[in-house]
Amino acid sequence: MAEVKEGDMKTMGDSGEDLTLANPPQDPLTRALNLNDDGFEEADLRSPGADSNVSNASNASQTALAGSIKLEEQEEEIEEEDQDMETRDLFVIVDDPEKHSGTMGTAYVTYRVLTKTTRSSFDNPEYVVRRRYQDFLWLRNKLEETQPTHLIPPLPEKHSLRRYDHFSPEFLKTRQKALNKFLMRIADHPILSFNSAFQIFLTAKELTAHKKQGPSVLSRMGDSMRNVAATYMLKGRSPEYTMMGEYIQTFGDKLGTINRVSERLIKESHDYITELGEYSPVFSLWSNSEVELAETMNCMADCIETCQKAVQELSDEQEQLFLPTVREYLLYADSIKSVLKKRDSIQVEYELAQEDSFKKKNEREQVKISDPSYSLGSLTGKTPDEIKEQKMAKLEKMIDEVDKQCTILQDKTDCANADLKADLDRWHKNKRKDFKDLYMGLADRQINYYEKTLSAWENVIQHLQKENADSCAKNEENKE
Repeated sequence: MAEVKEGDMKTMGDSGEDLTLANPPQDPLTRALNLNDDGFEEADLRSPGADSNVSNASNASQTALAGSIKLEEQEEEIEEEDQDMETRDLFVIVDDPEKHSGTMGTAYVTYRVLTKTTRSSFDNPEYVVRRRYQDFLWLRNKLEETQPTHLIPPLPEKHSLRRYDHFSPEFLKTRQKALNKFLMRIADHPILSFNSAFQIFLTAKELTAHKKQGPSVLSRMGDSMRNVAATYMLKGRSPEYTMMGEYIQTFGDKLGTINRVSERLIKESHDYITELGEYSPVFSLWSNSEVELAETMNCMADCIETCQKAVQELSDEQEQLFLPTVREYLLYADSIKSVLKKRDSIQVEYELAQEDSFKKKNEREQVKISDPSYSLGSLTGKTPDEIKEQKMAKLEKMIDEVDKQCTILQDKTDCANADLKADLDRWHKNKRKDFKDLYMGLADRQINYYEKTLSAWENVIQHLQKENADSCAKNEENKE
């Protein structure tokens, strides 16, 4: 069993650098379990325009109400998390991205995957392995292959943050959080967490031998049935699944719009940041030739520089915190559509078997009322009764086999329906929490941005008011 050394216990700072803890806990996994999902402390809900010196009763009551609501929600979430922690027997965390030099001058990144478990299926209680992005991709493909009726969490796209270098601290931090969320969702799943491929991923030092195994026969048969389902019109599809498909389609369309608009706003903010970078020095240089206005010019330059930094910070946070969640759920929408198609293909197989059974039973009824005297069998010297009995026996055997197949396929369809419903219930619960956190974070970042820019411009106004007051006082002195 690999040991976790004290020197490995590092976490990423806000700017991407490593921050070594002064008093580290026993290992990084234990430390992570004491934090929330993002690994950061909870932020206080702030009211826009709040000022410690302002005692407006309405604003104070609204802030208190918002704070109490959030406190109650946090207490409920903490209580649920505590209950989960008591029953959870598998803990996984992804951390410590490390760059490696490959062949032909290429480079790649591995992430440390730490596992703690009390499950008897594991040989050891702790494991530490390093995995590349393609290893995570292999795991997801294996889960899709072996658990076709379950909703497999999506992986972040390989080139999700196009503006950042793939070895930059910002990119690695965002990728690390996404991969960590991917494994946590699997570890929390009552079925996927027991998948043999997942255990291999968490425990095996090397995955090369396991990756050589191609897709199974059942997987290839599933692909064939999906091709049949694409051309077959389901007869007994429940309206529930039609509504699911329509909901996911609308959900994906709306998120796609949010993603496109957000990307456009980020691009425009980068142009705005560039313009502000050219705007601020103008006032600084101008102050050299305007002695009487020098202080005012420098104050304006400082204000614009503060605004530029605030826009830059907001833009970075939107790209690193807001967009990844939006894109994750966009990929989730595609995953749900895929599972719905797999469910439909199973029902197609069941309905085709039912139709085959119905045809065979109709053929049996035709044989009962038919006259076999003119059949080919009569040329062999068999009596009409013998011919009829032979046909009936053959049909009865075929009907029995088809009916057994129908029973098996009906059970398979029922299981697929149950799996999909359970996974969607779990998905909706995670979605509500994730989007609540997403919108709260978005609002808090916007408030923080406007507070900074407002404060910067208020400093300019205060400076101008002071300059005006000093000028008026001088004029009064000159008059006297």
